[in-house]
Amino acid sequence: MNRPLRFHSLLRLFLALLALTLTLLSTAHAGVMTRDALKSIYPSPYQVGEKDAALPVWPVFRQNATETQLVGYVFESMDLAPIPGFSGVPANLLILLDAKGNFLDVRVLSQHEPVFLEGLGPAPLDAFVAQYRGLSLTDSVRIDTPPRAGGKREGGAVHLDGVAKATASVRIINQSVLSSALKVARAKLGFSGASDPDRVARVNTEVLETRTLAQLEAEGMVAHQALTNAQVEAAYAGSDGEGLDAVAKAEPQALFSEAYIALASVPSIGRNLLTEAAWKRLSDRLEPGDHALLVFYRGRYGVIGEDFTAGTVPDRLLIKQSGLNIEMRDLDLELKPRESALAGMSMRVFRVIAQAGLDPAQPLDVTLLVRRSKGVIYPERIDRAFHTALRLPTRFVVLPPEADGGWSAPWRARWPELALLAAGLAVLAIALARQRALTANARRFAWFRQGYLLFTAIFIGWYAQGQLSIVNITGALQALREGRGLGFLLYDPMTVSLWAFVLVSLVVWGRGTFCGWLCPFGALQEFVGKAAHALRIPQLRLSRAADARLKLIKYGVLAAIIGSVFLSTALTDSLVEAEPFKTAITLGFVRSWPFVLYAVLLLAASAFVYKAFCRYLCPFGAGLALLGRMRLFNWLPRRAECGQPCQTCRHRCDYGAIERDGRVRYDECFQCMDCVVIYHSDAQCAPRILEKKRARVVPIRAVEKL
Repeated sequence: MNRPLRFHSLLRLFLALLALTLTLLSTAHAGVMTRDALKSIYPSPYQVGEKDAALPVWPVFRQNATETQLVGYVFESMDLAPIPGFSGVPANLLILLDAKGNFLDVRVLSQHEPVFLEGLGPAPLDAFVAQYRGLSLTDSVRIDTPPRAGGKREGGAVHLDGVAKATASVRIINQSVLSSALKVARAKLGFSGASDPDRVARVNTEVLETRTLAQLEAEGMVAHQALTNAQVEAAYAGSDGEGLDAVAKAEPQALFSEAYIALASVPSIGRNLLTEAAWKRLSDRLEPGDHALLVFYRGRYGVIGEDFTAGTVPDRLLIKQSGLNIEMRDLDLELKPRESALAGMSMRVFRVIAQAGLDPAQPLDVTLLVRRSKGVIYPERIDRAFHTALRLPTRFVVLPPEADGGWSAPWRARWPELALLAAGLAVLAIALARQRALTANARRFAWFRQGYLLFTAIFIGWYAQGQLSIVNITGALQALREGRGLGFLLYDPMTVSLWAFVLVSLVVWGRGTFCGWLCPFGALQEFVGKAAHALRIPQLRLSRAADARLKLIKYGVLAAIIGSVFLSTALTDSLVEAEPFKTAITLGFVRSWPFVLYAVLLLAASAFVYKAFCRYLCPFGAGLALLGRMRLFNWLPRRAECGQPCQTCRHRCDYGAIERDGRVRYDECFQCMDCVVIYHSDAQCAPRILEKKRARVVPIRAVEKL
């Protein structure tokens, strides 16, 4: 039994449900740390110093008897690695890193991840980041989902417990922690800017080949730099440093500087250039992962200055990778060369610690700085740099496995799910492209549709967590508004894959492909509506005018949410809860009771008003309806008689998407294809029934004569 329902009554019902959601939500506020706030977090015996002028970090000290020791640096991840989460806003973490690159403390200051705001709540995220305490930047971090044994070391990696239903979010958090910590380590602790220490190749210590100095030089494993006075003078031509070197002017072809430079920590280099005893002495001074830069030099300009202090950083020699400096320190070792050609030369060996991230598989730029001074009281210094390169053949290095921290890891880990999703989307695309064959048999089509909606609800929704949402749009807008990229979306391969298909389908078929076939919450509503019909629950049939007015509500909700993106992140976090997707699909109704009640009420409403939320309140559906105006085809078949005079499809359309004149409103069409089934049915389509009647031949029997 269908009952007319007044527009204002239903409008009040939906506004009341929306108000219930918004008034029960909490908001999160991000804050910026101050020195006083940090003092309260790290009280005595710790002392928080003044904020660094060049880098947004605070040094932390500890009083030890009469000596004040540097403990490390504390900083906020948002200042150094603002990687957006799925709300488009980066999480902000407070990180305390010690002077050796170990995590002393990691805690959440603020976050806007939808799954952690409510539902799971903040506790699982707090527990996740707490696992970093005691780890080092030299540790290779792996995130296990489902969790297994947090902090367990296995195969050279440390395994952290992930968070079920929040896999992509914790990967973004992990990237924020490591990226921000590495920036501090590079700037303050001597780490290299070229590579993450966990993502560099290692020297292959199993390979040992006998080579002469000439052979090593020919293969690029030893860099040979020889400069004459004339070459150096030419570099100063036209500058204030030109002509300041009297010796260079007097003897232009004489040797200025000559050096042989090599990574002696590579066995095939060090053991060929040094005696066995010298090689052993060097090896004993190196920790695992360390590198040793061996330099033999001669000439009137050496690689160290006259006032150089042993054990410190060289003042004339620099090494760089990817354009960024790598710190090295003198080992103060005297090592005897094996090669006679090196016997008369001076020698220094410099150590590069493993944490610096030097990658032996990548080219290494070695720079000799030459400095001239002009003036006496306040001399002007004029520098020139002379470069040479080192590169190891690949047989001498072991390339690292792909790191777990980047966005490619979840794509590889979820390839079986992505393959199944691709197969499902291919089936749907073929079905929509061959609609006549699909809808020729009404019973077969009904089974296909219900089966596909089960696939959508169970696999895409609950299992693969592929529910598209207005949060995807607000997150992208917030990221773009703040000048960040959209790379954070790549951490959720299911969402990206679905979006790619939906964007194509918007152009070909319109918004109904997602709303009618690929929305898990929409599938749940349809099941509720079908069950209500089977149970003969009375349906509330709206008037055409009321239906049209109610459909405008979702555009108002969409406008409010989009507008909030430019006003307040906290407001956006609240407004997006107009969608029940996170409660019903992402969290499987495991959430605080107000949110569960809201989602259940919306599903229950579908028992009386078919897919009420989708038609009247869904902001994501409103957004897709607007984007669906890019549609290129009117692909649903129509007859000349549709609407004039036949009204069968219009009366049977549960979405009210067919006008009185027979036109289909694609912005309100959910592609249930019931009208297509009717169109091809000889038993349901009135024009086809009439055509068959007109074509029927009535046999005339002869009348028997009496």
